[in-house]
Amino acid sequence: MSRLPIFDSPLLLGFDHFERVLDRVAKSSAEGYPPYNIEQVSEEHLRITLAVAGFLMDDLEVTTEDNQLVIRGRNSENEPDRIYLHRGIAERQFQRSFVLAEGIEVQTARLEDGLLHIELMRPIPEPEVRKIKIEKVQSSAKTSTKMIDVDAD
Repeated sequence: MSRLPIFDSPLLLGFDHFERVLDRVAKSSAEGYPPYNIEQVSEEHLRITLAVAGFLMDDLEVTTEDNQLVIRGRNSENEPDRIYLHRGIAERQFQRSFVLAEGIEVQTARLEDGLLHIELMRPIPEPEVRKIKIEKVQSSAKTSTKMIDVDAD
């Protein structure tokens, strides 16, 4: 993976995982099947809807893996007796991944009329202000050193 120039700044400490997330997003954005919508239902709620016509509930799997929502579809029903003159409804297996931000929780998943709805909740965090104590330490070399103690009150 090549390093993104924006993350080369010495002021951005501990953001290495964002590069990995962006790399995962770039790989998964090329997927085109199945089609999906993402809605903001309210301030804290999101809904992902995937068009999964032809899939039964037992053919679908929704999991979260390492801050990713992964939806898999495997059509278990092979019907060798059927002869299609035209087959326009895709029933191939798929895997669709969505990278979730910290704190986003999957609430429910339901299958309704060929659409898989996944409800997500994004709680709005309360701003946190912490006071950091600065101590003065005397040394024998006539210089003072500041010690910073992080205290989560």
